[in-house]
Amino acid sequence: MENKKLVYSGEGTRLDLFVKSGEPGLSREFVKRLIAGGFVKLNGRTAKPAAPLKAGDEVTIAAPAAGAAPSARLPGMIITEDDAVLAIDKPAGLCVHPTDSNWERDPRAALLGEETLVSILAKERPELAGVPRFGMVHRLDRETSGLMLIARTAEAAEYFSAAFRDREIGKLYIGAAAGDPASGAWTVDAPMGRPTGARRIKVWEYGRDAVTNFRVLERAGGACLLDIRPETGRTNQIRVHLSHAGHPIVGDDIYGGPPAARMLLHAMRLQFAHPATGRPTKIVCPVPEDFRDAWRALTGRPFKLKPIK
Repeated sequence: MENKKLVYSGEGTRLDLFVKSGEPGLSREFVKRLIAGGFVKLNGRTAKPAAPLKAGDEVTIAAPAAGAAPSARLPGMIITEDDAVLAIDKPAGLCVHPTDSNWERDPRAALLGEETLVSILAKERPELAGVPRFGMVHRLDRETSGLMLIARTAEAAEYFSAAFRDREIGKLYIGAAAGDPASGAWTVDAPMGRPTGARRIKVWEYGRDAVTNFRVLERAGGACLLDIRPETGRTNQIRVHLSHAGHPIVGDDIYGGPPAARMLLHAMRLQFAHPATGRPTKIVCPVPEDFRDAWRALTGRPFKLKPIK
């Protein structure tokens, strides 16, 4: 998407449809956001998406600019970084990327709408625009906090995408679940999917295979602290499997968890062979204070986590 000036020569077309005809790679919804954000002007003035055009009307389109962020957020999120990979601590509540897929074709599209991890990277690390999907090789749910890897090169992106797909990356989550499980350790091996017409993902016989291992670290009456190790990486996998087992994640209002200040699920550790050196690499993201505070409020106990192998 480039800055451009267009002159309309027809009669009666809506502004949003005319802009989309000049930018066929953008969705209509994204074009509407461009117009609402003031990036599109009709004869030098802002207008509504449905504004009718007449012959001779002048339409200017300005691409959202990247540039430096007024208040940089990324430095406080970085855990470690080298030439191949950037490891960050994503806070709960931050969406990873826009729901509109236009950002994958033009990273500047991520600068419209709510702040996401991609929009932060677009502002503060614009050089990552040269890496497929801005270096995103996996994702976390909006309300899940914790460790994410961002590939800094196309080669690292290809490596990590294959490693996650082939289950070559060890993943450890810490979560608080409702109830008191009968077993101290168990595995849920149950396919997941979203049946036609269903709003939520669920365990479904026609879904994709999904395997998650659980181990109880602490029991606290109506809740328990869990060591969680997913073998696959399906959307909402941990949350769906725990809900299916009758022990939904605390704070997960979508899958039946009891209320809390935040959803108590945190991506704590990743283990992998480094894409540049092949050396075994382990990156740890400590459990954040808001998780610890929510656990104390839930159980009346301080959050204590013993070393985990």
